[in-house]
Amino acid sequence: MTNEQDKTLAALKIALQMEVDGKECYLGESRQSGNEVGRRLLQSLAEEEDIHQQRLLEIYEAIRNKKAWPVVALQPDRGSQLRDVFFTTCELTGMNLSAGTADFGIIETAVKREKESYDFYNRQSAQATYDAEREFYRAVAAEEREHELILLDYHEYLTNPAGWFVKKEHHSLDGG
Repeated sequence: MTNEQDKTLAALKIALQMEVDGKECYLGESRQSGNEVGRRLLQSLAEEEDIHQQRLLEIYEAIRNKKAWPVVALQPDRGSQLRDVFFTTCELTGMNLSAGTADFGIIETAVKREKESYDFYNRQSAQATYDAEREFYRAVAAEEREHELILLDYHEYLTNPAGWFVKKEHHSLDGG
């Protein structure tokens, strides 16, 4: 049991560090962003990383103290809340935004970070011993994937705001 517990705690430590690093990175990148959409999106992503970190700390402490994986109440669809903030900010900004080379570099770095997190959580899910552990890792992986998709939307918005709005309006008219 101790070997399994040590393995689980080690994976949680890695996950915690990823979330801490992600938050710091997003906060720094938000200050470098050349537009309000990027600043708000990156600050929101930093908050998401903070939420992941808090959940991971709770799990870490529970496993360390009780030696069993706790049942974790997952928050309902945080991705849609983040997407709503992003869309609202884009609508308020409209097509009058400036995007510099730095903004595209920030997006590239952030997408890479989210892919790495997604892959890590998927691997942990596949290796999970407990159902609650597996479901937790799957849920966090899905949140990381949603972050990546929002970042790709942001890239598209910066590249072609008018086209992005047409695509999003058409998408909402189709019921999706």
